[in-house]
Amino acid sequence: MRLRDVRTILLTGPCTDDPWLSVFKRHRTAAFVEVETDSGVVGLGETYAGYFFPESVPLVVDYLKPILLAVDDVEPTAATVRALTARMRTCFAFWGRVGLGAAVLAGIEGALWDAVGKLAGVPVHRLLADDAPDRLPAYATGGPSPWPRDDLLRKVEFYRSLGFTAVKLASGYLDAVSRAEVPPPGGPVDGEVDKVTVLRKEFGADLGILLDGHMGHREGTARWDAETAQRVLDALAPHGLELFEEPLPYDDLAGYAELTANSAVPVAGGEQLTSYAEFATFADRRAFAVAQPDASWLGIEGFVRVAERFSVDGRAVAPHAWSAGAGVMQNLHAAFACANTLIVELPPAAGPLHTEVWSLRLRDGMVLRPDEPGLGVHLTDETRQRYPFRPGMEEFSSVPGKLMRS
Repeated sequence: MRLRDVRTILLTGPCTDDPWLSVFKRHRTAAFVEVETDSGVVGLGETYAGYFFPESVPLVVDYLKPILLAVDDVEPTAATVRALTARMRTCFAFWGRVGLGAAVLAGIEGALWDAVGKLAGVPVHRLLADDAPDRLPAYATGGPSPWPRDDLLRKVEFYRSLGFTAVKLASGYLDAVSRAEVPPPGGPVDGEVDKVTVLRKEFGADLGILLDGHMGHREGTARWDAETAQRVLDALAPHGLELFEEPLPYDDLAGYAELTANSAVPVAGGEQLTSYAEFATFADRRAFAVAQPDASWLGIEGFVRVAERFSVDGRAVAPHAWSAGAGVMQNLHAAFACANTLIVELPPAAGPLHTEVWSLRLRDGMVLRPDEPGLGVHLTDETRQRYPFRPGMEEFSSVPGKLMRS
């Protein structure tokens, strides 16, 4: 296998076909990476950096491209993908070990795995592990909790109608009309307990409920400290949550360790971490009960290494997956290759930058194992032409002076 070209495709399209999410985010950007082999097989990957800073992705891809084009004829194997990824990581070690460089490399690595899987005629998860279950539990990632409560119930019912049996919702509430945050009635403790109580009363014990604090990008009075997070989780303990994601900002490692040690609710996190080394720090401190690596953020191999590290302590992984279609499939293959995968995140009522790219099957609240060669992803000329890149549609946390308008 030789590589003839490595290129970036930036696209902009509807963020989702979910009416409960499109209120808050109507458009999304995505950055795909293609590697073209001398046999004509094209591997497709995605970096989650394309959702936040798409214009930066081609710069990093072009920076690393000469390394791949210089490769002599090599066998299309997992060992080759690992060797090439390590070579690129060495090249930009001073500035790309974490952050943007690592995230873009995850997209290139995904494209290499896809190409090798297609050439070998096997799905990527078979290149990573000898065995995989035929299905995994999945949840609808529902984003903001809408206000008033009747809207919250309608939102969850919509996800149930799509076949989901579990749902994740953000802490607090957002008004769907003004897009303004609504302070939880009674404060964060009473507000979250009230939310879960309402959901349990309406949908019963069979609904899987996950909550997300989003404290990694909250500031001011909206950001919880460790004491507040502990009180919230203690109050939620009797209500049977699957997990509570990101109850603290990631710079509070000690707080995460204490919270995980003392909480009956599994504490989860990791969506902002872009390397195995960052996750290992949390693993060493036993600071997550459930790690949430993202294969379009730290790479497929990085995801698997994180899962292996957390399995040593009998802990689980639950992939973060809010990239477009190729990134979600990178996460699925990694998740199916790991024996300690707890549950998989899926965008419900996904938009065309998902559905026109992936080959995903959901049945009875479970995502079925992907068995197409490679990642099972495709990017047609029609999709490229229909959703040309539009600057200014990226995601970020709005602050004074820079407000998201997409």
